[in-house]
Parts: sequence; structure tokens; C-alpha cells
Amino acid sequence: MIIAFVRTIILYLLIIAGIRLMGKRQVGELEPSELVLALIIADLAAVPMQDFGIPLLAGIIPILTLLSLTMIISVISMKSIKFRALICGRPSIIVENGTLHQLEMAKNRFTVDELMEELRMKGITDIATVKYAILETNGQISVLPFADQKPPTAKDLKVAPEEPGLPAVLINDGRVLEHNLKLRGYDRNWLNKQLKAHKVKDPKEVYLLTVDELGRIYFAPREEEK
Repeated sequence: MIIAFVRTIILYLLIIAGIRLMGKRQVGELEPSELVLALIIADLAAVPMQDFGIPLLAGIIPILTLLSLTMIISVISMKSIKFRALICGRPSIIVENGTLHQLEMAKNRFTVDELMEELRMKGITDIATVKYAILETNGQISVLPFADQKPPTAKDLKVAPEEPGLPAVLINDGRVLEHNLKLRGYDRNWLNKQLKAHKVKDPKEVYLLTVDELGRIYFAPREEEK
């Protein structure tokens, strides 16, 4: 039982290290080579976890080999555009100036239904309003509408809104984050006044309280369990 526990922990930590090497990306955003690596590593780790007759090194060595190979491929990909295109592929333009590139869609085995779904997820219902829709190498769709279809920005409207900056979390699930409180230049007395203004006596009654660089506060009380 102890052996199974130790073997599982070792393989788990090894897989976590491998995933960290691939960067902070979700499964749907992995390049083909990275997705294949993740699937193979999971398969290699599962066998030693279940079969104690197989030496642990029989799982660790192939995993380390694959991770080393991935690092080598990453370095070569950074230095060679042709090699990167070979391993990762190239983006494909499937909509240009409101017109579907049907041959490009067929080449990538990308259906109209999938395209319409992706456009709806980005708030677009009319293909004619799309300047470019690009199928990226990770399977995601980048949609660039015509300039007159884009929402106006503050610059377009010739207004200069204040920059709120990054909000700092002062209370997280009832816990006061003293470091963030001091970072914003506040103290406990200021915090207590804010709690009193929101009719709260104890920070434990607060689920989330943030304040941005302009001093604007977001307050969310803790919901009572039913």
C-alpha cells in the first residue's frame, strides 16, 4: 500500500513538472505536438501506477525522455521558422472580407457549423461583417471585424477616462490580506470604516472586498448557507 502511494506521488509530481514545462496554457490551446506529449505522458504514467510488477524507472525514463525531446523541439522552433511551421502548422484564413474560403475550410476539416458556433461565441451573427477569421494552429478562431463594426473606444470618442489600475484584494473569503492593505496605503482603521459603511462588523462576513488605484471599492458579502 505504501509502495503504491509513493509511486503515485512520484509520477504525479513528474507529470506536473512536465505540464509546467509546456507553459500556462489550457488543453484547448495546446499545439498538436504538446497535446500528443500530454496524452503519451498520461499513458506512460498510468501503467506503473497500476502494475507494481513494472519497475518505476520503466515509466520515469520514457517520460523524462519525452520532456527532454520537447525542450529540444521548443528551442529549435524558436530559432527556425520552417521547423516551427512543420511541427505546429500555419494559421489558415477561412473568412476574408466577408467571404468564406471553402477550400481552406475543407483542408482543415472545419465545418460551417463549427465556424458559426465560434462566431456566435464572439458575439457575431453575420459573416458579412467579418474582415478576417483565422484558424490558429491551436484550433482557436481569431475574428477581426470590419473597422466600422468595431465598438468605439474612448480614443475614438475623444474622452480621457481615468485609469483604475489593478484592483487589490483586501478581503478574500473572510481573510484580511494585510500585505495588500498596506500596499494600497490603508490600515485597519480605514478597513473598519469601510466595513461599517457596508453594515458589516466582522471581516469574516465578507466574501470579497477589493479596491483599485482610484480608491473605488468592490464589496461582496458572504452568502449564508441554506
